[in-house]
Amino acid sequence: MARTSLDIAQQAIGYMFQDARLLDEALTHTSHVNELKDKSLRDNERLEFLGDAVLALIVSEQVVAACPDSTEGTLSKLRSRLVSEASLARAARRLDLGRLIRLGRGEELTQGRDKESILANTLEAVLAAVYRDGGIEAARAFALKAFAQELHEATSGAGLPSDDYKTQLQEWCQRKYDSTPQYVTTKELGPDHQKQFEVQVTIQAKIMGCGTGRSKKEAEQAAARQALDCVNRET
Repeated sequence: MARTSLDIAQQAIGYMFQDARLLDEALTHTSHVNELKDKSLRDNERLEFLGDAVLALIVSEQVVAACPDSTEGTLSKLRSRLVSEASLARAARRLDLGRLIRLGRGEELTQGRDKESILANTLEAVLAAVYRDGGIEAARAFALKAFAQELHEATSGAGLPSDDYKTQLQEWCQRKYDSTPQYVTTKELGPDHQKQFEVQVTIQAKIMGCGTGRSKKEAEQAAARQALDCVNRET
C-alpha cells in the first residue's frame, strides 16, 4: 500500500504506527493476496486471529468494571454481544474501514467492502496491528474509542441484554403454542479460527428465520431475530 494511502488509513483509525507494515497487513484481505499470487504479500488472517483474543480481553475488563454486581452469565452475554460480528461491523463502518481494505476483484464485484464478515475481521486485524505496534495500552485506547457506542449501550442497562432474541422467541412460542422453537445448523464455512455458521429456526415445523454468525450462538440469535420480525408482522 502506498505511503499516502497508509497515512489516510492511520488518520481514519486514529493511531500512528511505528511500523506501518503492520497496518498494511491488517488491511489486506486474503482475496487480494490470492489474486495477485505475490508470495511477499501477507493477508490479515493471522492478525485477525490475534485481534479476536485481544478484543475479548479488553471487552472482558470493561464489562467486569462496568457491571460489578452482574453474574458470570450476564457478563458472558454482554461480552458476546460486544464482540459479535454485527457489533464489530458497526464499529468498522464508523471508522470507514471498508474503503481502506485491499480486496480481490471478486470481492469488489460482490460488495465485499460492506460485508459484515470482512469488516468485522478487518477491525480485529487492525486492533491486533495496534497491539503489536504499541502494546496493550495502545490497543485498549483504540478499542475503547472504536467501541465507545457499543460499550455504552451494552453496559448502561441491567440484566439480560435487550437483544437476547432467543429468549424472547422462546417466551413467545411458549405463550402461543406451549412449545419451543427448534434450531438447525445448515452450513459451516471457513477455517476453524474464522468459521461462519448458518442456522435456521423452525416453529411448528415451519421455517421462520435464518441467521449467520461466527458462532452457532450468534447465528441462532440472528435467526431468532428474523423469526421475531416475521411473527410481529403477522400479528
